[in-house]
Amino acid sequence: MDTNDVPQTDTNANQPGSQTESENAADLGRAVRTVSGITLGSRVLGLVRDLATVRIFGDTAVGSAFAAALAIPNMFRRLFGEGALSAAFLPDYTRLRESDPTQAGAFARTTVALLALATGALTILIELGLLALLVLAPGDEDRTLSVRMIMVTLPFMPLICIAAILGGMLQAHGRFAPWAAAPIILNLCIIAASVPFWFVEGASARTWGYIIGASAVLAGVLQVVWSARCLRGRVDWGRGTAQTRARVRSMLVRMVPALIGLGTLQLNSFIDTLIAMWPLWVGPQIAGVAYPLDEASNSVLYYAQRLYQFPLGVFGIAVATAIFPELSRGASDPGRFLGALRRGVRLSLFIALPASVGLALVRTDLVTTLFSGAGNAFSDDGLSRAAWVVLGYSVGVWAYSLNQLWTRAFYAKGDTITPMRIALAMVALNLALNLALIWPLGEAGLAWATSISAIVQCAVLARAARTRLGLGQILDQPARRSVARSLGLSLVMGGLVGALVWLWPERASWASGALALLAATALGGGVYALLARASRSEELAWMLHPGRGPTGIPVDKPADGGDPR
Repeated sequence: MDTNDVPQTDTNANQPGSQTESENAADLGRAVRTVSGITLGSRVLGLVRDLATVRIFGDTAVGSAFAAALAIPNMFRRLFGEGALSAAFLPDYTRLRESDPTQAGAFARTTVALLALATGALTILIELGLLALLVLAPGDEDRTLSVRMIMVTLPFMPLICIAAILGGMLQAHGRFAPWAAAPIILNLCIIAASVPFWFVEGASARTWGYIIGASAVLAGVLQVVWSARCLRGRVDWGRGTAQTRARVRSMLVRMVPALIGLGTLQLNSFIDTLIAMWPLWVGPQIAGVAYPLDEASNSVLYYAQRLYQFPLGVFGIAVATAIFPELSRGASDPGRFLGALRRGVRLSLFIALPASVGLALVRTDLVTTLFSGAGNAFSDDGLSRAAWVVLGYSVGVWAYSLNQLWTRAFYAKGDTITPMRIALAMVALNLALNLALIWPLGEAGLAWATSISAIVQCAVLARAARTRLGLGQILDQPARRSVARSLGLSLVMGGLVGALVWLWPERASWASGALALLAATALGGGVYALLARASRSEELAWMLHPGRGPTGIPVDKPADGGDPR
């Protein structure tokens, strides 16, 4: 076994407090630490990438065009590669891999081939449509720039979707590290393409938008190669059979509702992009009335989104990613399934609640530290607007995390209809809130609409999981105590961090703001960890000590003698 692999657990006993449940909790903690640790490195590089690009584009029309150009392929990645297709594909593939590896390989080969054909054809159709738009209705300089940037980056879409489904297969094999590391390739490519801007006399931000877009496409190629190489020797890409074709058809039927159910946050974010790009794509008015957003709005929204996506990607989605294979394996075993879901809820809230509180408190120092400075960095007005957007998104970080978990629980059970219906209602709610809140709040209204919709969706999904999945009481007494403890610790931590932020001397320079951010972050992380340790938080033990489960029973090494790290 590779040291990056996560050992599989025994599938038999599942009683609470048993040896196997201890192993499952330890394995989940180990998998989350693996994904979170590598994702943390990737996100740090992502921040470096943002520091580079924000100083090239700033809160300008060019920055908004660049943000929209990346948003479109990334939406398809999240919907297909990491979202609906993955959710419909992985449960079958995980079960097949254990029972019939040859059939699993044939199933995977057919799925990847269909994904390549579908996304490739879609890319060609969109490119032709955009080309026709440029010829028939070219628009002004800014709109032309935006359309051309989209055309440059769009081939990234089929590549990243294929890479993502290969990454899902790696996770089904217990290899969480390779795909968690794949975004590092994208970040490095964009950083490498950005650096020469500072050494080319008279470099144009408009020109560099195309160069950076092309670097993203190159990164997509490298990610496919990387993921395929990591799968070498693990998959028997056997010849297709009638049984495999039937299984693929069944998967595609499940994928359609999953496309909506799991993609709610992505669809809402994309709707935000469309609304924010109205001044660039259409004009400064709507129905003869001045539009409440401007050409910089999408740039402000994009870079602020990157900040709330940091804790969500590093921790929230990591829990759902790590637990999905276990939920799929335990779909026919109510005890095992419910135990895995409870562990996921506890870990999600243990991580996401303090992230929500902390992000809201340090938002101004965070935005100022990252997005101000040399080059085309944000203006003072842009910094203020971005801080308000971060506040709106931070309120819902915990709900975004749980929604990933709830939805995957339904898909592991084969129910894609219930999340779809709920998601459709939430998309409608988000759109209504968007259109209502942008007038008094500007682009921050888009963030608040997303958070409110996510919180409502979380409550509805949790209730539906009890009734539709027949789970009964999802949170038992230990889980309720855990949630209450995480909330209490987050509030105490938030009080101390808030006091520090409020009492800190006036930020007279960039360095003083950065120091305030560093002090607040260190205080918040340290206090929360110490309080969790003092209160004997089991979730902290799962994360830090993979050798012990929730009941304190030592967990044996994997049967194959592999390194449990």
